[in-house]
Amino acid sequence: MKKTITLAIASALLLSGLSVFGKEKGSSSALDLFDGPLLDAKGTEVSKEALAGKTIGIYFSASWCPPCRTFTPKLVKFRDANKKDFEVVFVSSDRSPKDQMGYMKKAGMKWYTMPHRSGAANALAKKYSVRGIPALIIVSPEGKTITKNGRGDVTSNASGALKAWAKKSS
Repeated sequence: MKKTITLAIASALLLSGLSVFGKEKGSSSALDLFDGPLLDAKGTEVSKEALAGKTIGIYFSASWCPPCRTFTPKLVKFRDANKKDFEVVFVSSDRSPKDQMGYMKKAGMKWYTMPHRSGAANALAKKYSVRGIPALIIVSPEGKTITKNGRGDVTSNASGALKAWAKKSS
């Protein structure tokens, strides 16, 4: 009996345009971009809900890359100053998971990452046609691509970048 009621409620929600999870059918979110686990800076799996409602920078980088090591401290400073509204998800091109986590620790990256060379991480690089690093792709809370030149925006206009992105996403 319980199963029948649960199925009936789920069916009614779906027919009304809502999913069982409370989202409108067909609606999207930046959380949908991250297929697979999300890890914190210590390598512990965390809920993707930590990204909800925030502008997200998907950061493609590696510890062995000199331009990455130059840009990363700027991004750390930018993110830390704006962490209420902005979050970073690191997609590593490091040689190993140990190198990835070591880079995060050494650079002070207190943000999220995807498992090293995971299928989901590779899918993001393909989706955004990342050809070189460092690359910072900015997406709205709804998952809309705002810019593929987040690195340039943070470097040239750190104090106004978040406002400019918000304007572009509306």
